[in-house]
Amino acid sequence: MTHLVILPILLPLAAAVACTLMRSSIQAQRRVSLSAALAMIPVAFLLLERASHGGIDVYALGGWRAPFGIVLVLDRLAALMAALCILLALPALFYAAGGIDAEGRHFHALFQLQVAGLNGAFLTGDLFNLFVFFEVLLLASYGLLSHGNGLSRARAGLTYVVLNLAGSALFLIALGLLYGTLGTLNMADMAEALTRLPAADQALVRTAGAFLVAVFALKAALLPLSFWLPHVYGAACAPVAALFAIMTKVGIYAVLRVSAVTFSAAPFTADLLQPWLMPFAIATIAVGTLGALAARRLGVVVANFIVVSTGTLLAAIAVSSTDAVAAALYYLVHSTLVSAGFFLLADRIAAARGASSDHFASGPPLTNAMALGAGYLTLAIAICGAPPLSGFIGKAMILQSVQGAALAPAAWAAILLSSLLPALVLARTASVFFWEPRPPRAGMLLQLGWPTAAIVLLAAASPLLSVFAAPVAAYARAAAEQLHSPRSYYGAVLGADAEIQRERRP
Repeated sequence: MTHLVILPILLPLAAAVACTLMRSSIQAQRRVSLSAALAMIPVAFLLLERASHGGIDVYALGGWRAPFGIVLVLDRLAALMAALCILLALPALFYAAGGIDAEGRHFHALFQLQVAGLNGAFLTGDLFNLFVFFEVLLLASYGLLSHGNGLSRARAGLTYVVLNLAGSALFLIALGLLYGTLGTLNMADMAEALTRLPAADQALVRTAGAFLVAVFALKAALLPLSFWLPHVYGAACAPVAALFAIMTKVGIYAVLRVSAVTFSAAPFTADLLQPWLMPFAIATIAVGTLGALAARRLGVVVANFIVVSTGTLLAAIAVSSTDAVAAALYYLVHSTLVSAGFFLLADRIAAARGASSDHFASGPPLTNAMALGAGYLTLAIAICGAPPLSGFIGKAMILQSVQGAALAPAAWAAILLSSLLPALVLARTASVFFWEPRPPRAGMLLQLGWPTAAIVLLAAASPLLSVFAAPVAAYARAAAEQLHSPRSYYGAVLGADAEIQRERRP
């Protein structure tokens, strides 16, 4: 049993405690937080390297074996998601270190707690602990959303808190029903229990599973539970919005993990996502696209692109084939990093325009217009899915994978329009920001500093994903194949020895 699996949780937790103790010194907090983020970079690559061999590592906390103890499970999918979270956290912290983190005393502690909660959600093998890590990341996100004060953030925070409290209550109800009928919440053990469940209890378990999927749909911002996201993400400060880019992916990951590992084990739960997921995914793409067309701020446009990516990913997951899941995983990495980079760039443009901010209205000439324009062009091409960057590759893979599926023509139309129409929005925005102001105040380079480094890192993600498309796609396919072969997951978590002895209930 390697301790590597728990490091993505322990390191940010330790950093959060240290930052809390150093709350009187923002410089000390920055050093601790950035050091922890940098230390996690080699951990991310070690996780990917270890998982790439195809084995599944199980970390039993306290030495208590599953299903009675708490276990963390590292497979290809968990390693990919944890590594993505770690790689996203560093540029977000770089940007915050430019001065935004000084607007509140607890930014770094909350940021590290959210990273710990995200990594825990990706690595846990137990539904109750998934709930616990959800609460950790949500509590941290409540504080991060209000960072910097402001009426818009207070309103967005209220909506966000109320919705997630309702989601948490429904999550607990679902867990209570599942534990009461199955006697376990370990995902591998639940799969075994589903195969032995009496017919009289199957309707109750199916209902509890539907509650669970509804909670995950809320986290992922699937229509009709997506109305909150543009308002909330558009109000958050830039580094927080960048980290929030992976928040919806937690819901998508949970849908994928639970449906493939647990619910697929029995016929009466295997079809929980069918036939409703595809039409709702297509509608989510449409609503996100219309929201981007109607938005009056660049930050809100990017937030609507998050909604579009949710629908695109879930359209692929609805097909549930290996090719479709592999395409979704490639596109997930692309959309997370590019959306995060666009949030940071939007804030940089807003700062350069002064009182005009990132609103689509005439403003003063931009300082460093050429450098900002180059970043804008790169991220716009990537987020719209235009060739030759990774958005085009990801969408092409998804379009190919949904051929022959139910509602495939509608899915194709929605995905293609979600590329064309946002391109028009971004072209109009570029005209307002870069062409209308006269005379332009050009500059070849942005002022050097932490925020610049953050934008460069995330803007480079899409070209790098294009250059290394073959190995990334191969890893994504291997992760999809492993996910669709859950027997190895069951064996790794529960062991292949004697049958587990359980307490007999009267």
